[in-house]
Amino acid sequence: MLHRTLLALSVITLVAFATSQPIAAAESPALRVATFSCDVTPPPGGHPLIWVTPVETVETPLLAKGIVLDDGRTRTVICAVDWCGLCNSSYDLFRRKIADAAGTDVDRVAVQCVHQHTAPYTDGDAQKLLDGTEKPPRYVDFEFLDDVTDRLARAVRQSLKEFQPIDRVGTGQAKVDRVASTRRIPIAGGKVRSRMSSCTDPALRALTEGDIDPFVKTVTLARGDRPIVRMHYYATHPQSFYGDPRACADVPGFARERLQEKEKVFQIYFTGCAGDVAMGKYNDRTRRARDELTDRLYAGMEASAAATRFVPIDSLAWRTVALRLPLRTDPGYTEAENRTTMADPTATAVARIRAATRVAFCERIERPISLSLLKIGPVQILHLPGECMLAFQKYAQQSNPDSFIAVAAYGDLSPGYICTESSFPEGGYEPTASRAGRKSEHVLKKAIRELMGVEE
Repeated sequence: MLHRTLLALSVITLVAFATSQPIAAAESPALRVATFSCDVTPPPGGHPLIWVTPVETVETPLLAKGIVLDDGRTRTVICAVDWCGLCNSSYDLFRRKIADAAGTDVDRVAVQCVHQHTAPYTDGDAQKLLDGTEKPPRYVDFEFLDDVTDRLARAVRQSLKEFQPIDRVGTGQAKVDRVASTRRIPIAGGKVRSRMSSCTDPALRALTEGDIDPFVKTVTLARGDRPIVRMHYYATHPQSFYGDPRACADVPGFARERLQEKEKVFQIYFTGCAGDVAMGKYNDRTRRARDELTDRLYAGMEASAAATRFVPIDSLAWRTVALRLPLRTDPGYTEAENRTTMADPTATAVARIRAATRVAFCERIERPISLSLLKIGPVQILHLPGECMLAFQKYAQQSNPDSFIAVAAYGDLSPGYICTESSFPEGGYEPTASRAGRKSEHVLKKAIRELMGVEE
């Protein structure tokens, strides 16, 4: 165990680096894009929503939406999934089948969850650990996972028949009004109070928005003046309701599909570093609040799309970094303690599942997590794992302030929350849900610098 922890504290390896490559002239573009979409909604009574809530009704489908980029030499895939989370081998399963379908290497596939809480949170490794205990709770349906990833692979493969040439990339951004707010309210003694995704306390709701990134950023791929696909990036927990048995794509899914219907342009939404950002200031858990949040996020996305300015695509690069985060060793988070909880048939199902996810992270600690960056012309799109706190998004943007940098978090969620070191003594919810240790901030920031090619 000590050996694992010492290794994890310091190892970051640059495993692949695709240098910028020139793209052919606009009159004969070498770069092509294909778009795909697949319904990934669990059936009623089947694979549960987070954590063990069975699906009773489907309000809107959960979708996996993405692009395949082909530069004539290789293919790169970016996919956003309307699920709460994918961890460990379940995350790998999605990437592997997408890579096989696209005819590319798995290192050139980024899968990010949107993180709706009206959707599954899935860690097949945790379920396999639970299956070795007495009266294990069931929260992963492996047959469904195989089926849904097969269907996703078919959608990717089908998209390859409809590549479209692109020669320009567009960037736009706009402020989003009254959606995001901090989850960490500073109080006396260097501590914080939590304002979660929904809040009915008038005093808490009256407090300031706090530390957020108010902008939605939009990256558009186009052929001449014709947009082919828009990708939106915004940092807030996309959670309005929670714990009920309705599957739905929630606020970002509603806004995304509305804009697609209006523009007749394929739209994808990614959640940024939103570990400590939520809708609680503006969400009292009512249907009216959800509708208003959807309207305001939609207005921001629409304005960001309208603000798009295009430049020719003159280069394409894909970079990956392998990341090993440190384990937690403080009381309550050790591997031994979590194995005990996981195996306890008298503990609640959720407590046992949470413990199993921590053990699963312990067992994979020497197997790195993949981070990636797509650089297309002047645009950099960063793909991060876990529930990163907002500080990591701001760090990436401040590291190269002259570039247009979009950040998508919620890749492999095996580490749970990835917190700043200062957040642990401050308290609040986020550190309690982290499977990675206090030194994770240093390790992840170093990986971000590696990806972006910037000095410390």
